[in-house]
Amino acid sequence: MQKQMKWGFNGAGLLVVMILIIFSVGIIGMKLPAYIPLLVSLLVSMLFLRLFGAHWDELQAAMLAGLKTGLAPLFLFLLIGMLIALWMATGVIPTLVWFGFKGASATWFLPSTVLVTAVIGSVIGSAFTTIGTVGVALMGIGTSLGFSPALVAGAILSGAIFGDKSSPLSDSTNLAASIAEVDLFAHIRNLMWTTLPALGVSLLLFTWLGFGHHGHAGQSLASLMILLHPTWWSVIPLGLLVVMAILRIPAIPTLLMNVGVSALAFLVQNTPQDLADLLMNGYHTSVHNSLLAGLLNRGGMLPMMSTIIIIMFALALGGVLTEMRVLQTLMEPLVAKIKTTAGTLTGLILSGIGANFMIGEQYLATILPGQLWKPAFDSLKISRLALSRGLEDSGTVVNYLVPWGVAGSFAAQALGVSVSAFAPYVFFALFSPIFSLLSAWTGLGLPDERSVK
Repeated sequence: MQKQMKWGFNGAGLLVVMILIIFSVGIIGMKLPAYIPLLVSLLVSMLFLRLFGAHWDELQAAMLAGLKTGLAPLFLFLLIGMLIALWMATGVIPTLVWFGFKGASATWFLPSTVLVTAVIGSVIGSAFTTIGTVGVALMGIGTSLGFSPALVAGAILSGAIFGDKSSPLSDSTNLAASIAEVDLFAHIRNLMWTTLPALGVSLLLFTWLGFGHHGHAGQSLASLMILLHPTWWSVIPLGLLVVMAILRIPAIPTLLMNVGVSALAFLVQNTPQDLADLLMNGYHTSVHNSLLAGLLNRGGMLPMMSTIIIIMFALALGGVLTEMRVLQTLMEPLVAKIKTTAGTLTGLILSGIGANFMIGEQYLATILPGQLWKPAFDSLKISRLALSRGLEDSGTVVNYLVPWGVAGSFAAQALGVSVSAFAPYVFFALFSPIFSLLSAWTGLGLPDERSVK
């Protein structure tokens, strides 16, 4: 659209600065929920672009295009909300918590959590599913052991994100390889140059934090063990989840099948009206124990709506900024001036991080920098594998650190911890871009251009 270029570099920069001010004042200064500055930013952006010649129908189409990119994750969140409620009500997550209590060791709990979620994430290929199922159980165990909820959430997310990046079933991993037009398995192997060091540092830090833990949860654990009753049927939905992952069935049909199986199990002793209430409002235990209630009262579609509202506003704003070429207009002159390998990789990573905070959607924060930087990689003869790895280490991983991001908002809702609280402990997401920058500056781990073939 020719009209979109009227605002130019200065206009695009002014709009981005205004949005950053709105976010800073609203979230940091006034401590407002994220949807308020997102809504104000969306309104300001549309008025600003209309003044510079964009038509209302163009702005509406851009906003809807942004929303379209998030339909799959939003539907996934509703399914996970239903599954959490069903797994609570049918004893699946309480069973996992019970076995976790049996083998719980405060000293090794945090690094063990990272490894467990890393393995499950690798098998399932979905960090969201890992966080919403096993992660919820581990959250209950960790807080009962006396750990800070933010610290436990950081361990869960660190492992789940690594597993997601290591799996050929992951949507975001496939997306990064597709944008860079490289072989998926070559992309995953090359990712290990940054993901394995980030995982190693995470394990070391969580081990150190675990050894420094002096919580006293013996009586709490003993009282909870009496109230929890493991069920052997839990093997069925857990096994179904793993089998469907091994068969490479996508996340949405996998979760739908598991919701169906778990719903049938729930109906054995409950009415369809009870099922409808459970799926909508979540699970609420009848046991009068505040600690247990805090662990088990989760799930349902309705509690997910606050997260979905934030994500929808973020997607709408991201759609306006990308479809109307605001971010592209701002970034293209900067991309054209960088002529070195280290500078190009650094620019890619910083673009991915910046796009995450501006757009809030990990797919868009992967696609946009990939499109902008791909010609620079080709002209400088930098391997496309370096491009795909940089997209992962910034575009997808960092989204878990963004309070209004799709991934960050979901994790906060599922685990019951705010993004601002757990972000300092998601060591994997913090160190992945750092190791990617180190690779760019030192040349260590940078693939040869011929390795794409």
